[in-house]
Amino acid sequence: MQGMEPSLAYLLADSARLLRRAFDARVRELGLTSPQARLLLLLHVTEGENQGFYAERLEVEPISLTRMIDRMEESGMIERRRDPADRRAWRLHLTDKSHQVIDQARTELQGLEAEMLQGFDPDQCETLRVLLETIRANFSTARAGLEDING
Repeated sequence: MQGMEPSLAYLLADSARLLRRAFDARVRELGLTSPQARLLLLLHVTEGENQGFYAERLEVEPISLTRMIDRMEESGMIERRRDPADRRAWRLHLTDKSHQVIDQARTELQGLEAEMLQGFDPDQCETLRVLLETIRANFSTARAGLEDING
């Protein structure tokens, strides 16, 4: 059907795909995979939680996260510390080496965001932020409702 405009859902999903691709390329230049970069950035704001917390936030299987953490610990990027409340659990912490990489990653992400928002004025950026937060809230509410139903 020629002449039909793509749906908003398609445009948002395709833009997210392109953004992920650009993010992957930028963090790869820092020697990280996308999941590793996401973990470091998450640790930067919520350091010291157990591995299950990060697996849930990153939406990865705990065993997959464990393997990634093993590699990152071997490279000196992450440190595991025993959870004082649960001897079976480990809490994750950043190292000096990872702080340097996080600073570089955040600089790269600022450039990525600037590229993404090129041509937008500040009011449009704020409107986009509000709209995206509303979309996220809509899905968060819907997901919570499904979890309540499925118990």
